Amino acid sequence: MSDIPKPKILIVDDEPENIRVLAILLRGKYTATAVTSGFKALEQAVSETARPDLILLDVMMPEMDGYEVCRRLKSDERTRGIPVIFITAMGEVENETLGFQVGATDYITKPFHPAVVEARVRTHIFPYLKDFS
Repeated sequence: MSDIPKPKILIVDDEPENIRVLAILLRGKYTATAVTSGFKALEQAVSETARPDLILLDVMMPEMDGYEVCRRLKSDERTRGIPVIFITAMGEVENETLGFQVGATDYITKPFHPAVVEARVRTHIFPYLKDFS
């Protein structure tokens, strides 16, 4: 079992504390990396060696917001299959609806519950394991 590589999660957030909390939460089960901008997220998503299996994406970031990052990911055939879960303080119905309209797989509002994040990440990375848990 140790020969199987851990799934790669890319955390995209401009707040170091949010990155730290998510990285600690995912430690052990996943290989988590983080970037602090949408541009860096797009670069990493197309990387042959660092392409993530799932992206945890904040909405409110300078230069390029998470909605635009998601739009670009979903419009590129190399990255459109990567599940994107928004993790954001923007909890209004309109925000969540827009997240799904631009291609998000899921939407989690802050403050989040660690067990919910873990369950949703697992669900979207290992959809075939749901019936065996």
